[in-house]
Amino acid sequence: MNYKMITEKEISTTKNPAKEAVIIIKDLYKSFAGNHVLNGFNMKLYNGENLVVMGKSGSGKSVMIKCLVGLMHPDSGSVEIMGKEIEELNHEELDELRSDIGFLFQGSALYDSMTVRENLEFPLRRHRERMGVGSKTETLVLEALKNVGLAHAIDLMPSELSGGMQRRVALARTLILKPKIILYDEPTSGLDPITAKEIIELMRSIQKKYKTSSLIITHDVDCARVIADRMILLVDGIDYAEGSFAELDDSNDPKVEAFFKK
Repeated sequence: MNYKMITEKEISTTKNPAKEAVIIIKDLYKSFAGNHVLNGFNMKLYNGENLVVMGKSGSGKSVMIKCLVGLMHPDSGSVEIMGKEIEELNHEELDELRSDIGFLFQGSALYDSMTVRENLEFPLRRHRERMGVGSKTETLVLEALKNVGLAHAIDLMPSELSGGMQRRVALARTLILKPKIILYDEPTSGLDPITAKEIIELMRSIQKKYKTSSLIITHDVDCARVIADRMILLVDGIDYAEGSFAELDDSNDPKVEAFFKK
């Protein structure tokens, strides 16, 4: 039985055809030693929206992200970002495209041997010529830290910060390059409920201020409820169901219901 057809009939999607898609994934397949992780996954991220992709552990979310940014080659299918086909880009073109994409990793991925200031200066040094940074480094670092409420922590080491503060610094480092797209990998993972709520609110305020297009990979149903303009459920390697949080939460399909059990 084709469960995807069932869910598409009962769930009205919130796609807006008038909006421009900044990411288009078509029929993405990827397998490892006979284990089919992605089985024809499709996805569109529209300009200025927060799209949440949810899936169980091992469902292929991380593989999809790696294919999306060119860190892994799919067996077949296509990935297009801002009109550019990933598989057609050379290394330099891909690196330039990635500079327009911000990443917030699950573990924050700060450099332990660098201060907060140095962590934020690092990406600026890599892209100094493209951004025309020059003497504006200090201003950009302070601006990014102020946006996440941590200007006072500029000379601290990551080890001196709480988990939530580290996540905020990582987000500031993401913002410093003024990305057009932000990819969030489990942004609230490992955080207590209060800190997780603060991070979610920060993500919302950043989206409004910078008008970014955001792809959020999460297991956190509360995060999805607050942040998602639209959701895709990744099940059995496909985009199994799609819609707003309320639409999916109201579904009576067993595979969809499994994500929203209270």
